[in-house]
Amino acid sequence: MSWRIGVDSGGTFTDICLFNNETGQLEIWKVQSTPDDPSRGIIDAVQQGLERVGADAGSVSFLGHGTTVATNALIELRGVKTGLVVTDGFRDLLEIGRQKRPSLYDMNAEKPDVLVSRDLRLEVRERLDSAGRVDIELSEDDVRAAAAKLREAGVGAVAICYLYSFLNAEHEERTRALLSESLPGVFISASSAVAPEFREFERLSTTVVNCFLGPVMHRYVERLKHRLVEIGLRVAPCLTQSNGGVISFDAAANLPVRTLLSGPSTGVVAAQAIAKQAGFANIITFDVGGTSSDVALMQNGICKFTSSTEVHGYPIKAPMFDIHTVGAGGGSIAGIDSGGLLKVGPRSAGADPGPVCYGRGNTEPTVTDANIVLQTLNPKEILGGRMKVHRELAVEAIGEIAQRLGMDTMQTAQGIISVLTANMAKAIRVISVQRGHDPRDYALMAFGGAGPLHAARLAKELDMSHVIVPLTPGTLCALGLLLTDLRSDFALTRLLPLAASSLGALRDGYGELQAKARQWCDGEQIAVSAREYTRTIDLRYVGQNYELSVDVPAGDMSEATLDVMKRAFEETHRQRYGFIADGEGVQIVAMRVEALGRVPKNELQPQADAGIDASRAMTGARSVWLAEAGGFVDTPVYERSLLRAGNVFEGPAIVEQMDTTTVVLPGMRASVDPYLNLILEFV
Repeated sequence: MSWRIGVDSGGTFTDICLFNNETGQLEIWKVQSTPDDPSRGIIDAVQQGLERVGADAGSVSFLGHGTTVATNALIELRGVKTGLVVTDGFRDLLEIGRQKRPSLYDMNAEKPDVLVSRDLRLEVRERLDSAGRVDIELSEDDVRAAAAKLREAGVGAVAICYLYSFLNAEHEERTRALLSESLPGVFISASSAVAPEFREFERLSTTVVNCFLGPVMHRYVERLKHRLVEIGLRVAPCLTQSNGGVISFDAAANLPVRTLLSGPSTGVVAAQAIAKQAGFANIITFDVGGTSSDVALMQNGICKFTSSTEVHGYPIKAPMFDIHTVGAGGGSIAGIDSGGLLKVGPRSAGADPGPVCYGRGNTEPTVTDANIVLQTLNPKEILGGRMKVHRELAVEAIGEIAQRLGMDTMQTAQGIISVLTANMAKAIRVISVQRGHDPRDYALMAFGGAGPLHAARLAKELDMSHVIVPLTPGTLCALGLLLTDLRSDFALTRLLPLAASSLGALRDGYGELQAKARQWCDGEQIAVSAREYTRTIDLRYVGQNYELSVDVPAGDMSEATLDVMKRAFEETHRQRYGFIADGEGVQIVAMRVEALGRVPKNELQPQADAGIDASRAMTGARSVWLAEAGGFVDTPVYERSLLRAGNVFEGPAIVEQMDTTTVVLPGMRASVDPYLNLILEFV
């Protein structure tokens, strides 16, 4: 078995990357996604990819999969009827949430739908104190009564969240056992297993989301596993988590909340590896698909993690890459808002019917249609000639908007691109400027099907000097699946002073987490030589509401270790907030251990320099409407597969390949590095 396969299932296309361990052969392929049943698109991609390389499923040694099933189910509220069991008096916490609001003074701001109706939120007499000691014993009669009500209501899942259960899981575990007896076949999650950390509302929200999505993910995983076996796959497939690591299908089915950023996370993994090879320590990743753009900041070769975020308005307490998403992609629909202004997204045409130019009945123009009209995208065919497009339909659709705006069609098409660029720039400022980073100090790495198409203009907007376009940008998330490792995260909340008096608790806490991490590695059958453990700690000033995570030095805990952690916290605090509070006490909030199981990966090899002449890769020219040149410009078109290491050419230019198109603006120079990355820079 010599083929390693990564499959990334997106909203518009499903991407596959195949790598031969023995020969080093790398192949990529794209098929249209099947939103009604994503597993069909995945099987199509695997079978077509294997046919291209003359192999069968029996020759596959690894199959990793990134999915948007959980994310889309949450966004579209396609989860199951869910019940909730809580500590007596906390029935309405799920609806009350926190005082923090996205628009504090907006009286008409809409809150996300509550995932559990009030009649299915049931209270149980039990209580732990703030140290995890039992104040009120668990009422098993209350639990049985709750089970009877939930059974009568026909719920498909039940979440359990008791006060201070992150310190003592005894009551939740007993409740889970009782509910399992009374509700056979119902998906049940306890907060102490899903998110064993403090902050009651966030822990509750995470556990409810996990239950809401659990049966959906179970059905998807079982269907996909069955189909993979049918085509002859002999190895156990893996699924990506939001932290960039992979876990077994069964583990993902039990913790679907950890897969909410499954697809975008592997793009970050691949970007880290490629940036290191290309010699860029600091990059901002720019992943544009059919429905959204995902951006992340990587400093000194590493993308930061976060332990909490919001997905579609729902707080999630789970380890994940710090990725920011906006509804701006190739399928984003353009229209005119109530104020008469041009608006782009967040609505998307998706895979079906797709953009107007696909000719499948959509009449609302998208970003892809704008690029077809401007002819930055091939106006006749895409996907290397496999998909024909209809420019005349896109011109007609954008023309209708242009007439309403009092503009000509080309200016309106460019206006759509400009609005999209502004939305993307805003997203990058969130993860850079708002967190103390100057985007001018970073290179922009563009990938996804539409990233390279818009990267040059985005870099210009942000005054960034370099753009990196990987060899296979449109399928980079699939490639990232071949570069990732098995990964799991473990956390323990302990509110303690960062002082010598806490050394014993720190040693005990990290000892407990290390034991859990080793147990997980044993369960995943990871060889001892392939295991790695990383410790981090969440710290804050006493009285602060939010904490910052810093690395914990290797070795035994000592007062010197505490000093190192305090200095790291102060440096991080200064960068994030612009100051440090001299003399203020520092508080420990949570201890964390990341377990990593290294797996064999494909290694991209540098290519010999072929000289600067890129003329052999030029396949012709076409008239492209460029705002920077004031209209249509006869623009050289290059075939990416024919470019060689060392090649250099000037903009304006278009670089085409099966999985994406790269726009090189006037005033830019493009060069090909030894790993065949395309490096764009302003001159």
